[in-house]
Amino acid sequence: MSLHVEYLGQLDESAPSTLIPLAAGEARAGFPSPADDYLETELDLIAHIVQHPSATFYVRAKGDSMERYGIYSEDILIVDRSLEPRDGDTLIIALDGEITCKRLGTIGKRPYLLAGNQNYQPIPLLGRECHVWGVVTHNVHSLRRGR
Repeated sequence: MSLHVEYLGQLDESAPSTLIPLAAGEARAGFPSPADDYLETELDLIAHIVQHPSATFYVRAKGDSMERYGIYSEDILIVDRSLEPRDGDTLIIALDGEITCKRLGTIGKRPYLLAGNQNYQPIPLLGRECHVWGVVTHNVHSLRRGR
């Protein structure tokens, strides 16, 4: 399956918020625009990306099977156990006892786990023992590799 996960832990709901300045305006990825010279507000990143703190945990991705979907080895995935999986969601799932990260999809009306790498075949779910650990809601990866 080639993208395994390493459990990093639960969200610590008692930890103090860390506010980070949020710049007003936008950082455009196309044609540059003039920069604004002020800050809009402060942002608590965890509060912004975690909807259900008591049901949220972190895992670290290991492997190359989800690269087309923007998940790379060593990325930290934010996983919500309270969400019902839907077609197109990326899941942390135990399949026949092996924990992996794959996208839920359908082929011919049957459920499959789909890799984001053409070197890995879709995995049919019918007739397999599987347990969904949660839905990946966000991905944290460094744009500056080689920590």
